[in-house]
Amino acid sequence: MTNAPLTRLNNGVEIPQLGFGVFQIPPDEVVEPVRTAIESGYRLIDTAAAYGNEEGVGKAIAEAGVPREELFLTTKLWNTDHGHDEALRAFDTSLGKLGVDSVDLYLIHWPLPSRGRYVETWQALEKIYADGRARAIGVSNFTEPHLRRLLAESGVVPASTRSSCIPGSTRPTCAPSTPSTAS
Repeated sequence: MTNAPLTRLNNGVEIPQLGFGVFQIPPDEVVEPVRTAIESGYRLIDTAAAYGNEEGVGKAIAEAGVPREELFLTTKLWNTDHGHDEALRAFDTSLGKLGVDSVDLYLIHWPLPSRGRYVETWQALEKIYADGRARAIGVSNFTEPHLRRLLAESGVVPASTRSSCIPGSTRPTCAPSTPSTAS
């Protein structure tokens, strides 16, 4: 498993193509599955503020005995934390819960266009990236119009664009001709 193929992001950072996600694993149950995943060779661990289990993920990473630089850690900003200052605070909270100084990939979980704050939220992620606290930044569940606006009003192209694709869904991102990465 430690030999999972890598993909190079647009900024040169390499990300394992196979990872272990912790969506819907309760906070009080997440340590053992993450530790087991790491012991089994998984090197990409994917969590999110909304999952409520970042602290357990951090504990598992600390206890796994694998050097941090050999792991690829992804987490995501939750909807309640849109806005420049809010996103910066939420990122610091995530780092604290995970017990790390930086993450490998930080994503905006949802664009929330009705709130109109995803561009200023992205600009906070650009600062996090520029400060070296995230090796890469990206978005999740953004549609083409969201991405076009983001690109027009910011300076960093997302290194990762993820969208959910549920078999049988009629969402355009799930069309066979459209590549997508599950979030």
